[in-house]
Amino acid sequence: MRKGVKAVWLAALAGTAFVPGTAWAQIADPKPGQGAPADAPRAPPNATDGEIKPIVPDAEFDAGIPKLSDDINAPLEPIEAFKPAPTQGQQAAEVRAEVEDSFADAPAEDPEFAQPLPALADFKVEPPAEIKTVDSKAVTIRYKTVLEGLEEIGLEDRFKSLSALEQGGGKAANSAMVAARAREDEKLAVRLMQSLGYYDGTAVSSVEQVPRNSGNVQASVIASPGALYRLGTVTVIADPTVPPGLIERELNLNPGDPIEADRVQGAEANVSLRLPQQGYPFAKVGERDILLDEELHTGDYTLPVNIGPRAVFGDVVTQGRRQALSAEHINMLRRYKSGAIYDVRATDDLRDALIATSLFSTVSVEPVRTGEPGPDGTEVVNILVRQAAGPARTLAGEAGYSTGQGIRLEGSWTHRNLFPPEGAVILSGVVGTQEQRASAAFRRSNAGQRDRTFQTSLSLNHQNYDAYESYTGTLAIRWSRDSTPIWQKRWTYFYGAEIVGSNEDRFNYSRAKRDRGTWLIAALPGFVGYDRSDNLLNPTRGYRIKFNGSPETSVRGAARPYARLMLEGTYYQPLSSSIVLAGRARVGSIMGIARDDLPPSRRYYAGGGGSVRGFGYQELGPRSPDGRPVGGRSFNEFAIEARYRFGDLGIVPFIDAGQVYEGIYPTGRNMRFGAGIGGRLYTNFGPIRVDVATPIKRQRGESKISLYISIGQAF
Repeated sequence: MRKGVKAVWLAALAGTAFVPGTAWAQIADPKPGQGAPADAPRAPPNATDGEIKPIVPDAEFDAGIPKLSDDINAPLEPIEAFKPAPTQGQQAAEVRAEVEDSFADAPAEDPEFAQPLPALADFKVEPPAEIKTVDSKAVTIRYKTVLEGLEEIGLEDRFKSLSALEQGGGKAANSAMVAARAREDEKLAVRLMQSLGYYDGTAVSSVEQVPRNSGNVQASVIASPGALYRLGTVTVIADPTVPPGLIERELNLNPGDPIEADRVQGAEANVSLRLPQQGYPFAKVGERDILLDEELHTGDYTLPVNIGPRAVFGDVVTQGRRQALSAEHINMLRRYKSGAIYDVRATDDLRDALIATSLFSTVSVEPVRTGEPGPDGTEVVNILVRQAAGPARTLAGEAGYSTGQGIRLEGSWTHRNLFPPEGAVILSGVVGTQEQRASAAFRRSNAGQRDRTFQTSLSLNHQNYDAYESYTGTLAIRWSRDSTPIWQKRWTYFYGAEIVGSNEDRFNYSRAKRDRGTWLIAALPGFVGYDRSDNLLNPTRGYRIKFNGSPETSVRGAARPYARLMLEGTYYQPLSSSIVLAGRARVGSIMGIARDDLPPSRRYYAGGGGSVRGFGYQELGPRSPDGRPVGGRSFNEFAIEARYRFGDLGIVPFIDAGQVYEGIYPTGRNMRFGAGIGGRLYTNFGPIRVDVATPIKRQRGESKISLYISIGQAF
């Protein structure tokens, strides 16, 4: 850089000459094409073409030079005697002095300026009155949006749902904001047209006052779709598959189809989904290429696919420092056989089964290559389960209230894997105004086979209701297949055995008074359910069917065998996106024994939050001479409700009906009805419900208002 500066300075000097008796002057103008450097000194004003005129005449120049002695050896004159010509700065100073002398003396300074400034706290910042009255409300302009050209290709609704102008609601702070939104919508229109295959589509936006100078702003987006581009050739670059043409069949793009972005992306996603379901776990779909022909309005489509090896299932292997389940137990959970063609749906199912155990903080299931050859040119892949055991202990609690049952608090402590694999111990208790219970249970999930649960339990229970008071001890054993919120199953069941010892009070009709009795009961309860609903705790569509049967023997002096049967059906139908109509019907019968020979706790009752709302718990049905419910051998119940949800809240009006009968057949006579309304708070673990109901045509002794609070829908 420094060399360059020097070269320019030298170039400037090359175009000048110094002439005695003159200052710097420029030589004659260069010939055409030989310009002087830009920083060369310019010619003085008295220069003419081809001639240099002196700035100071020679005589004046000579006169200005001080006279020196002709004797070269003479001493120099004293410096004081030398009076050089005044410099330009001195001349300027003299002129300035003369000008200043021509002005009058300045007046004396005002003493106010010498005073100290006031304190900052005393300084008043209140604006003048005329400023305070100015309206500070922000200015808002309104505009109208006009769209043309997209309706004919079916994009108008989609454009409006994404439009910046539409989302602005026809209001903006200024016209520049409206113009910016219009430009964004212009780009949006082009993108939308290209997404449907209109690659020549253009859009123009404008903002103007219509009519002129009216103050009515109109933002317009005018689109011109142009010609529709269609697929020309469709080429898949991949190794041969088994069966042949598998990728082309799953891709399902054909020459002549419009080049629609959604359809093309969906077709490629289908290939990524279907190949791992048909033996290709490592298939990867590459980047598509579409070459457009502007004359024919076609696009040649090319898709590379790396299919990887065709695979068969191998072994299950596990990985992780804190393992909750062994590879042997995980093998029992799988629903595929070793040597079968790989299907990713089977590995997804295995992952869901592992999550449902609630034993892991993290768990993943993925195929890994082994390099071992399988049958028919396949490769064996193992299933790698990466697992990290989570906390095995759980504390849970539940609270509820209903008229007739009062307050009910339930808590439990669970160790889900105290006896591996999946051997849980559960300790639970109930504390309520009318019920107290303590129980201990051992449960082994996936016992011997997937989805089968074995459980044995021991419980002590005290119940004190209007119908009866009982002290009960139960020893039970059962095998079951259950639904959970994580793993909702279509078919569920249980079967088992119970031995119950109970001391209860009852109204003894033969003695016309209440007395207590002790019963020993042996039962073989069973249940089967079929569930086609879409949610376990908050269903919105579908139906459920449940059947309970329990052959039992009651022993009090003599053995009296009988059977308890119950059938229930529920149905859910959405009427709109926010309203669901739900209905329920339930009937039951006890055959083979007289009502008065049954322990009161084994009879059927109706009324309450899970039965007929509007009535107290066990309030419906026959009553003893002392006015207390005695239960019956059959019953029927019906309910219908409309569940209206808005956000996380809901309102549910409902009507329930039901009755209990002394005979074994529910005749439907003397049906009682209850009506009410409920509120719902929807959470991630299910709805919290609060229902308030009253009986229709209330009779003496029945509740006026009944309140029910619990988790989950009524049915």
